Amino acid sequence: MEMQRWSTRWKTKSWFMDSTITAFITLTMLLQAAKVRAAEPVDVLKVLAFQNYPEGVTKTTGFCANRRASKPDSAYRVSKQIQISAPTTQLFPGGVFPEDFSILTTVRPKSGLQSFLLSIYNEQGVQQLGVEVGRSPVFLYEDQTGKPTPEDYPLFSSLNLANGKWHRVAISVEKKTVTIIVDCKKKITKRLLRSDQASISTNGITVFGTRILDEEVFQ
Repeated sequence: MEMQRWSTRWKTKSWFMDSTITAFITLTMLLQAAKVRAAEPVDVLKVLAFQNYPEGVTKTTGFCANRRASKPDSAYRVSKQIQISAPTTQLFPGGVFPEDFSILTTVRPKSGLQSFLLSIYNEQGVQQLGVEVGRSPVFLYEDQTGKPTPEDYPLFSSLNLANGKWHRVAISVEKKTVTIIVDCKKKITKRLLRSDQASISTNGITVFGTRILDEEVFQ
């Protein structure tokens, strides 16, 4: 996945997942522009080549095992040592990350987990965007000016995504707010104290299941 050029920029560690514990994630994680009708969704898992079943990734039954008019949902099971990442330009070949966007996923984390599902870094190794799932989901966002600061990252402490159940999660960023919708029922909106005309660089790397040098990994 063209990973060699990143080895001298960051000191990365091996990321391990306990093979005795199974975890599942469906294939519906998408990033897309919220306002531009012509913008095409980005299937993050497809870009990260999950469909090629890298070591530690297998196919399994997803959210709905029985559907009358179509085949059962499918999902990826993550159960072994994995290290999955790619240059962010592979997600956005045009080099532009949308100012307003949505992230959609259907996920079943390990019970009690608190870890990053997705992390996007710039060329200096600064994490610009992150989706942390678990007992208290966190949306990490840091624009080109360093806003918002870590103490202002939106925290959704009233939600628990790591209760051993499937959850459909939508995160929508528009202007200076971020809204999370869980299972089409719970909806929470928080302030996102970013700059006017905030931007995210696509000249870095996108990492699945953790963030660089973190001990916690998605299971």
